[in-house]
Amino acid sequence: MLTLTNRHPARRRAQLIATSVSLTRGTTPVLYDVDLVVTPSSRVAVVGENGRGKSSLLHVLTGELTPDSGAVQLIGTLGIAEQEMTTNENRTVGQVVAEAIAAPLAALSDLDAASSAITRREDGAGDWYATALETAEALDAWDAERRVKIALEALGAETDLTRQLSALSVGQRYRVRLACLLGADHDFILLDEPTNHLDREGLDFLTSQLRSRTGGVVVVSHDRALLIDIAETIVDLDPTPDGRPRIYGNGYAGYREGRAAERTLWELEYERQQAEHARLQASLSSAQNRLISGWRPEKGTNKHGRATRAGGLVQSVHRRQDALEAHAITVPQPPQVFRFPDLTSRTGALLLRADEVSIAGRLSPPVTLSLSHRERLVVTGPNGAGKSTLLNVLSGELMPDTGGVRRPENTRLAFLRQETVLPPARRASEVYATHIASLVNAGTLPEPEAVGLSQLGLLKPQETGKRIGELSMGQQRRLDLALILATRPHVLLLDEPTNHLSIALVDELTDALGATQAAVVVSTHDRQLLRDTEAWPRLSLIPTVEREVTA
Repeated sequence: MLTLTNRHPARRRAQLIATSVSLTRGTTPVLYDVDLVVTPSSRVAVVGENGRGKSSLLHVLTGELTPDSGAVQLIGTLGIAEQEMTTNENRTVGQVVAEAIAAPLAALSDLDAASSAITRREDGAGDWYATALETAEALDAWDAERRVKIALEALGAETDLTRQLSALSVGQRYRVRLACLLGADHDFILLDEPTNHLDREGLDFLTSQLRSRTGGVVVVSHDRALLIDIAETIVDLDPTPDGRPRIYGNGYAGYREGRAAERTLWELEYERQQAEHARLQASLSSAQNRLISGWRPEKGTNKHGRATRAGGLVQSVHRRQDALEAHAITVPQPPQVFRFPDLTSRTGALLLRADEVSIAGRLSPPVTLSLSHRERLVVTGPNGAGKSTLLNVLSGELMPDTGGVRRPENTRLAFLRQETVLPPARRASEVYATHIASLVNAGTLPEPEAVGLSQLGLLKPQETGKRIGELSMGQQRRLDLALILATRPHVLLLDEPTNHLSIALVDELTDALGATQAAVVVSTHDRQLLRDTEAWPRLSLIPTVEREVTA
């Protein structure tokens, strides 16, 4: 349950405390024993794979969801911006703004009424005015409308207050809600994937606001750049040895270091318990074998001696059985580790070349590039600039109007598309096995170089047996990645490779791309991936329409 102690800003006294919160949806445990303290200076990020309970935790903190056990205490005021904002045919942008800053507007109205009462010399008007002034000052009420207006403009949101919400896109509605939340100046704000609908200017404004605001922030996000820029504490809801979430200090760097150390200890303890279990099992098997055949005494030993020895062997078996049953493996098996295969290519050999390729209305002016062993290229540009078109041309899936693409016959190339095209009715393991078989049968991939799906550590065994349509978007993206790595490519073409992947996997993938011997071409809007590949050569594209206008 959520306990509220007041509905006005508490400022320095504000607190948001979750104690031993657990939540189950249906038969699935979502949150387990979560403890969290948020103060006015806190910058907390909540991370984890899809379905790990990140959004549920925000709803528990707001009181919208009641936990099965545990409690939440709030001192002060709180606002939340969810991933999607529902429409209401009868509401305009102006009405949404007014609702967001209703408390400041009411405080100003109350202050005006108190002023009028003083003018009329009403009894108690002075005390009324003092109370109203204190409330208005606590809410910084005079500046509320200006704060929202600045945020609307900075986030690229709709500024026409008469526009109906129903006439706005999902992204536009979200920007309106986010602007209202930033302008309302609550003690705490909770944000669910706030960067999804923002352009570069909006991202910069949001980052600046979250850094400088005087209240606490709890943000759910896969945006590593935002986490690196603002998070001081990270709550990790991904699996742990005891099922409890982990809380890491020292920002994103502390999260990466702490997670790696925890994972190492987990693996060591699991291996130790497995080894001890195997030792006890072997000891029991040995005792059982002796009971069957090894206890027989030499010829001439009397029956009493044989019976005495048999009893000792039986007791030995029982002791070992008891020891084995008493030894429970308390640590669950650690999650799989992503294993990027060794991708080799010929040193100095040309792997891919494009000469003056263009497509009318989609990719112009003509692009020329070449790639050899270990070469890197980042393709940048706004939406509509032709980034995906260029990668489709390089892969051979799209023929250019001008120019051509040349690739040596024995060069293996793999293309990770921006969106999946996997058959939803087929099982993941079947699709992967068929893909490997086709590569081997075509002579593209030597059979000894084939990589098993389990070797890559991208999907769990229970996931590989599911139909693709039953997998989450993140799991489908992992299968897409597995299929291109199965090719053991000399050239990797990656279109928005971080889409739908967990931040832990994205970190591992980024490290692998930097180390592989294959040539790599990446097209991405991921700000942190762009930072991580800052030293790579850039090919910057601009939309065809912009070129025509500027020409």
